[in-house]
Amino acid sequence: MKYIDLHTHSLFSDGALLPSELVYRAKVNGYEAIALTDHGDFSTIDYIIPRIKKITAQLSRAYDIRVLAGIEITYVPPPLIAKAVQMCRKLGADIVVVHGETPAETVPPGTNHAAIMACADIIAHPGHITADDVLLARKNNVCLEITTRRGHKAGNPHVARLAKKLGASLVFNTDTHQPDDLMCAESIRSTLKVSGLVMADFLTMQNHARGIINGRKHSTQSKKK
Repeated sequence: MKYIDLHTHSLFSDGALLPSELVYRAKVNGYEAIALTDHGDFSTIDYIIPRIKKITAQLSRAYDIRVLAGIEITYVPPPLIAKAVQMCRKLGADIVVVHGETPAETVPPGTNHAAIMACADIIAHPGHITADDVLLARKNNVCLEITTRRGHKAGNPHVARLAKKLGASLVFNTDTHQPDDLMCAESIRSTLKVSGLVMADFLTMQNHARGIINGRKHSTQSKKK
């Protein structure tokens, strides 16, 4: 089985590895695609994205793995998230993730809603997201993340239950910071179990991720323009 992971970190933020090493280790782990989504705000977005974009095509060719330049908008005040998403897209980000309202941190309230309204691609670890925001995510074609990351994954059961009940799309990501965080069969099984999900759900989540990177819509709803 080949893996797609759209939430990872390199030395450009708080990860342990250079982008090249992170990509190669992902290749060895059986990845078909990886997004490099380092933490960014208005002070670093215009630094991170162009530098990651400089090497994505090179690494994709050299290691036969699809590499995408992304960003994780982090702790940006909710009223400014739409501006940040727009800026990231103008800079050429392939994937725009927003650091959601995880139960593990004191993320500004309203971040999930603002990110969904801004039509980010993925809300990372959205924690105790409301049913109204899950419905809005479905309408705006925004994916909600099931994560393997310790601390953040405490919100997985709630996210999975509401998303399946209300028809929102899920993606399965690692939020990798260290080499051992990369996706593997055991981390997938254990995360699915605690999230109340099964392998069929994982395959569906991987298809949602594949749809994002191929520019396809991953639900029946159209993304807001």
